[in-house]
Amino acid sequence: MNKVVKIPTTVVTGFLGAGKTTLISHMLKTANRRIALIINEFGDVGIDGDVLKSCTNGACGADDIVELSNGCICCTVADDFIPTMNALIDRTDPPEHIVIETSGLALPQPLIRAFNWPDIRTRVTIDGVITVADGHALSNGGMTSDPMALEAQRRADPSLDHDDPIEEVFEDQLVAADLVVVSKTDLISAEDLERVISDLASKTRNGTGIVSCSGGQADPAVLIGLNATVENDLSTRTGHHEEGEEHDHDDFETFVIEFSTFPSRNALENAVRNATKCPSLLRLKGFAALDDHDMRLVVQAVGPRVDSWFDRDFRSGEEHKTRLVAIGLKGLDRQNIISIMQQDLPGQCIY
Repeated sequence: MNKVVKIPTTVVTGFLGAGKTTLISHMLKTANRRIALIINEFGDVGIDGDVLKSCTNGACGADDIVELSNGCICCTVADDFIPTMNALIDRTDPPEHIVIETSGLALPQPLIRAFNWPDIRTRVTIDGVITVADGHALSNGGMTSDPMALEAQRRADPSLDHDDPIEEVFEDQLVAADLVVVSKTDLISAEDLERVISDLASKTRNGTGIVSCSGGQADPAVLIGLNATVENDLSTRTGHHEEGEEHDHDDFETFVIEFSTFPSRNALENAVRNATKCPSLLRLKGFAALDDHDMRLVVQAVGPRVDSWFDRDFRSGEEHKTRLVAIGLKGLDRQNIISIMQQDLPGQCIY
C-alpha cells in the first residue's frame, strides 16, 4: 500500500507591520517548488494579496493566491478556511506546499486546531509556524513602531492592568511558533539585536528557533522543511486564549480612505506620516496614484516609519485613485485622520 504523502503547510503570523508580506514575497521568488498562498486580510481591501500577486513566478502564479477577507481567519475557520483548503488540495495538480499568511490580529491556535478537521488532517500537515517580529520596534520597547498606541489604549481603558489585547495577541503568536524571524535588523545595532533575541527566547517554547533578517531576505531552506507536525502538538502552544475561547476583535477597527491622486510621492508620504501620529492608529497600508508618475505606489506605514515603492503600471481601464486601509484600536478618530491627510488635498477625499 502506498503511503499517503501530506502537503506541508507553513503558517506565517506576526503583529501588524512586522514584515510578513515582505518575507513571503522573497519566499515565492526563491523557493523552488509550487506554492499556493492563502492570505487573510483584516480590513476591506486586499492590499497584501495584490502586492504578492505582483511578485510571483512560474511556480506560484496569481491563480495560486487566495484571499480571505471576511474577517480574522481564527474566527472564520469553518466558513472560509476549510472550504478554501479543500479546493486547493482537491485540484488535479495540487500544490507542493501551502503558505498561510494570517492577519496581524489573528491567533494561530484556532487555525492550528482546524488542521485536525477530518478532511484536512489526512491530506495536509503543518510543517511549521513562523512568527515574524519587528526587531526595530522591539529594540525600542514595543511590538510595533508606535508604542504610543499601546499607552493610548491603557489611558482609555482603566480596567487594563499590565496586559492588554495587543500584548496578548503577540504573546500567543510567539508561543505558537516553531521559528521566530526577527525583521528590520538593518535598523538596529548588533547589541540591540542580541538583546531582542534574548528577550524573545524567554517568551517562546524550548527549542523554538530564532533567526534574523532585513528586507525579508530569509533563505527558504530555513523557513520550509521544519517537519514540526504542529497539529499534533497543540498542548504546548496554548496561550492567553484557551480552546473554546475567542479573542475580541472589538478592540480593533479598520476603515478605508479613498483619495484621487496625490501631487507627488513626497506629498503622499508626508500626509501618511502626519496621520500616523494620531492616537490609536496602528497602521496605514494601501496603494496610491500620483500626478507625476504613471505607476502605482505601494504604501506601508507603521508608526513613524513609512515605506513606499512602485510595483506596476496602472492597467488599462483601472481607475487612478488612492486607497488606504487604516487599522487601529477601538475609538480610532476617523475624521481626524482624514482631515490631516486632506490638508494638502482639500476636497479630494472620497471616503
